[in-house]
Amino acid sequence: MGHLLKRISTIVRNAATLGALRLTFRFESLLAPDAAIRRAGRIFCTPFASSRSRALHARLDGACETTLVIGGLPIEIYTWGDPSIQPYVLFAHGWYSHCTRIQSWVAPLRDAGYALVAFDQAGHGKSGGRLATLPGFTDLLMDIGRRHGPAAAVIGHSLGGAATAAALVRGLDAQRAILIAPAADPVDAAFRFARFVGLPGYLCRRMIAGFEQRIGIPFADFQAHRNAPRIARPALIVHDVGDREVPWAEGERYARFWADSRLMSTQGLGHNRIADDAGVITACVRFLSGEAVGERVVSSRNLPYGFA
Repeated sequence: MGHLLKRISTIVRNAATLGALRLTFRFESLLAPDAAIRRAGRIFCTPFASSRSRALHARLDGACETTLVIGGLPIEIYTWGDPSIQPYVLFAHGWYSHCTRIQSWVAPLRDAGYALVAFDQAGHGKSGGRLATLPGFTDLLMDIGRRHGPAAAVIGHSLGGAATAAALVRGLDAQRAILIAPAADPVDAAFRFARFVGLPGYLCRRMIAGFEQRIGIPFADFQAHRNAPRIARPALIVHDVGDREVPWAEGERYARFWADSRLMSTQGLGHNRIADDAGVITACVRFLSGEAVGERVVSSRNLPYGFA
């Protein structure tokens, strides 16, 4: 009963906080729109603090931990096995997650003969920094890949999936790719965030324009239907049809526009459990061995973005 009361209290407290935030944005958008945009931008790029607390208390049995300074920030890197002499799998976690997301994969991949390399993104886990963006996720993934050499495969979950596709387009060297519940469109993500916090759509568009001006890259450059057709290597896209954080349609979009890819759809695993599910991991290991897993997606003009 005590646990239930604590959970109810947390839900009520979070709801009250969200309600206050939405009320703040409602008035600030009318009275001080520039301030509302700045506030929304900070929240949009600030990972939850729980990522750090979970990483500090997590056990990573058998991992070799090292810290490298990359881009002026200490970045925590974890390895299992020896990627200098074994084929290795590079892993990219998602937003407000951390390297321990790969823990369930360690034994199956090691048993299959792979070494593993994972890391905490800036602002996440044990790495330094306070803010994070998709371009930053992509750049750091590419840096880690260059340091360890060509990978047998790269696996990305959620925002890490989007970073994986973007990095492959920009030269990340990996023979195969697995994208789990991948985010396909930062423009849509920004508008979902805006609706969640109560930022009006016209101010969201201004927020996006401000980001694009600062980073020098259009958000559209990270959309799946623009990147996927440019990637010439096998891929497996895994997505749950009931995913409430990143819609299944975003994984389908990757599979439709990625010529050498297949889509594996699950039910009842949501956005996070899918990355730890034993059945999903087994299927992915089979894909890495060269088996055909999932289904080939056929384009239709009735779907958004038309034919691949």
